[in-house]
Amino acid sequence: MKLLLFSDVHCSQPAVERLVERAAEVDVLVGAGDFGTMRRGTAETLLPFRDVKKPLVLVCGNGESDEELREAVPWDHAHVLHGSGVEIQGQAFFGLGGGIPVTPFGSWSFDLDEVQAAEALAECPQNAVLVVHSPPFGTVDISSQGRHLGSQSIRETVLRCQPVLTVCGHIHDSAGRCEKLAQSPVVNAGPQGIIWDLDTSGPMGGATCS
Repeated sequence: MKLLLFSDVHCSQPAVERLVERAAEVDVLVGAGDFGTMRRGTAETLLPFRDVKKPLVLVCGNGESDEELREAVPWDHAHVLHGSGVEIQGQAFFGLGGGIPVTPFGSWSFDLDEVQAAEALAECPQNAVLVVHSPPFGTVDISSQGRHLGSQSIRETVLRCQPVLTVCGHIHDSAGRCEKLAQSPVVNAGPQGIIWDLDTSGPMGGATCS
């Protein structure tokens, strides 16, 4: 199964158009949040995916809520996950959106604290594709100031459930990076998109996962 991983397009129609073009190469599209900006533009940004008749697995970012995301993509092939999962072609996907831990951005930001996140992640199955907006603490979560800004509850979930792949975004300075947490690969997807082959457990096109 080939996946197209992306996040943080933030209302960029050129970025979305490039992703729609690349969709022909994959089986499932996986979006890790922040499609709009400050709770605006989500529906317009995602509209080009309406005619991509392949499964579309999405979690909200902190720039849109899960309810707003569901309203934006009322299509049969779109699956919005928020403390929930779906099975596609025999592969389990589990997702949780929002900024975790709570961001400093104020009332517009859709955030969860670590306790809320841990409760929402409790039902994550073993060996799923875990889709989260925020990265696990200590992995693909380094800011431009060199600080780790990821989530402890997501880190604990990765260590407990050993996902075959964790897809995240949120920390723009780490976009496009792939690292392993224990033996589980974690990808901060970014708006350019990364094609990942689950059958070979790796990214395509010469990229590596350190």
